[in-house]
Amino acid sequence: MTTTTSSTDAAETPYAWARLVVSLLLMTLGGVGMYSVTVVLPQIQAEFNISRSDASLPYTLTMLGFGVGGILMGRLSDRFGVIVPLVVGTLGLGLGFILAGSASSLWQFIVIQGLLIGLLGTAASFAPLVADTSQWFTRRRGIALAICMSGNYVAGTVWPPILQHFIDTVGWRQTYMGVGVFCLAVMLPLALVYRRRPPSIPVAAPGPSTQRQKFFVLEAARFHPSRPIGMSPAALQTLLCIAGVACCVAMAMPQVHIVAYCGDLGFGAARGAEMLALMLGLGIISRLGSGWISDHIGGLRTLLLGSLLQGIALLMFLPAKGLVSLYVVSGMFGLFQGGIVPAYALVVREYFSPSEAGARVGTVLMATLFGMALGGWLSGAIFDLSGSYQAAFVNGIAWNLLNVAIMGFLLYRLKRGPGQAGSPVQA
Repeated sequence: MTTTTSSTDAAETPYAWARLVVSLLLMTLGGVGMYSVTVVLPQIQAEFNISRSDASLPYTLTMLGFGVGGILMGRLSDRFGVIVPLVVGTLGLGLGFILAGSASSLWQFIVIQGLLIGLLGTAASFAPLVADTSQWFTRRRGIALAICMSGNYVAGTVWPPILQHFIDTVGWRQTYMGVGVFCLAVMLPLALVYRRRPPSIPVAAPGPSTQRQKFFVLEAARFHPSRPIGMSPAALQTLLCIAGVACCVAMAMPQVHIVAYCGDLGFGAARGAEMLALMLGLGIISRLGSGWISDHIGGLRTLLLGSLLQGIALLMFLPAKGLVSLYVVSGMFGLFQGGIVPAYALVVREYFSPSEAGARVGTVLMATLFGMALGGWLSGAIFDLSGSYQAAFVNGIAWNLLNVAIMGFLLYRLKRGPGQAGSPVQA
């Protein structure tokens, strides 16, 4: 039976930090479902004799399943506690990899990737853990969310080289089956840590923090949860979802296609896997740094900063054709964009009711994953039409500008204040 803690004293305790470490580990393990399919893309294209856009479909369906599963798993977490989606997701992830490794057709592989690995597996190790972490921290919520969501990038750092090694050694099918068995053996015992339910924390509880941190907590508290940033919750969530799609269509181009891009330029898939690992490894630093920044300037400003820097990195990919320049730009891209997605979760926690954290975080993160899915497929389709990735990079830059525009609009509304929109929440 789960235990509920009703006092804010339970927040930011040693147990909360230990729980955060386990969340980081579980997100790292569960993230294999997101990155394995990018590493195996060349093998899938060769084995099933398909186009680049068709070979991108398993990734697209995985991310769509990942997004929809985030809402489902978030609602399960809100109602039953995070341990339930974790157990369900671990079973889906493990069995999914085992079955995908024995798939006899492309469509079998796509369905297994989308439903078992994406919808059930990886989704359970993402949105529910993010929402859970947000409810165990107050003053250091930004950095805590950044640490938790760094697991997604740690996965992108450690898994691609490991997977590429075993694919080259024993083949992609045996590699997939081995990953499935490993996830079942390791993740199920770790899920037992989550038997305790989160404490009840007020919407705005600044506590003993710096004056700068208090300012941004009170800035959010000026708006009633029924009128966040002076608009309806549905309107704000819709704008956040559109922004999430836009920024992640742009983000997907390098992350999904860097391995194939390096192969096209004659550098080999192994070099591409290294660039992906570098990109996501430096993304960890970006996430942690952005978490610290967001505790000082707020989630919306952190989103705008990250989006502007991501656009600069995408522009730099256009002239980069050499091996060294691609390594450098890949590293810069990782440093620039790593803090964007965690900032969405922080914005949700700042402006919406904590009782809706699981579902609302899951919905906004679903939009970011839809953006990754759309961006992964769209980049492959543009490559098939144009014969190169230059137009795909330009497409990503255009989507990134849309995200910048939305963040600018929301910050303008924030600066105007609530006006007659509703009474402020007492901190």
